[in-house]
Amino acid sequence: MDKLIQNFFQASSHQEVSKVPLALIADSPWIPGFAGIDTLDYYLDQKKWFEINLNLRERFPEVVWVPGFWWEYGMAIEGSAFGSRIIFHHDQPPSMEPISTDLQFWKNKTKVRDPEKDGLMPLALRQIERSDHELQSYGLGQHIASSRGILTVTSWFMGVTTLMESLLSAPDDIIPILEVVTDTIILWLEAQLKRMREPKGILLLDDLIGMISKRVYLRIVDPLFRKIWDHFDGYVKIYHNDTSCEHLYPVLAETGFDVFNFSDKTNIGTARQLMGKQIVLMGNVAPRDIGALGTPEQVYQAAWNCLEKTNGEGLILSFGGGISPGTPAENIDSMIKALNDWYKR
Repeated sequence: MDKLIQNFFQASSHQEVSKVPLALIADSPWIPGFAGIDTLDYYLDQKKWFEINLNLRERFPEVVWVPGFWWEYGMAIEGSAFGSRIIFHHDQPPSMEPISTDLQFWKNKTKVRDPEKDGLMPLALRQIERSDHELQSYGLGQHIASSRGILTVTSWFMGVTTLMESLLSAPDDIIPILEVVTDTIILWLEAQLKRMREPKGILLLDDLIGMISKRVYLRIVDPLFRKIWDHFDGYVKIYHNDTSCEHLYPVLAETGFDVFNFSDKTNIGTARQLMGKQIVLMGNVAPRDIGALGTPEQVYQAAWNCLEKTNGEGLILSFGGGISPGTPAENIDSMIKALNDWYKR
């Protein structure tokens, strides 16, 4: 494991580090456009996929890519296992449609899925195996398993409206479905970790949790959310949720994850106050308005402000979310420069 990723995991575990890590969540909404390749070719051509991800490391040698060498088809992998209709595009990740928005349909048909057999999961697992062999020759590896979270996955196969209405009006019907999704996510993450030579962490991405009330969260979601984190005790646990959900921060902070990638709409000082010191904050430069649409000078200042407000403590410098489509290389360079200059001040 190289020193850059070691430093990231040390910072994630509240160990002393010589320098704040700069880590960015990068996937197919951004990478194919940045590399000038058709999105379908990015998914299908393993040689090009490998070269593009390797070139990211070479072009930005001070950046940790999270989860790094990520085999993903947008958000389609988990949804496909439950039967979501997948619509592929040449210039963006696939979109998905539920085959039914009837809660009763899913009540009778939902079962735990097998990542070795269902949907796109087996293809992604095989790609992890194949790329791991190639990475080994470069002294590199895959270290972080990733999955969309409980509500996000459920929304893809039954629809967001049905899910949200059911949380309020039919909790007894929706809870067993969410339990099935939770168990599937655990199996999916386990299957990825088993294929990695040096598994160190998991990444869970679920924005929809931020759209529910604290009451609903505590009654329905919290026990399932904790089940995932508890299952992977001993791993570094990273949670991405870039919706504006400050009302949930104090309870989320107690669930068991280590690193929080959160909304740029929340002041980083406020996030520290609400989350406490036990959570490492991963952010908080605005990914679209500044990262993609802003000038290098604006990116520099935003990154500097994050460092100043936290004094670099309990911080992984990043965007407040994944890298937005269209983010130019020079804006990432500005984040690197701000971090290096901050240590020279």
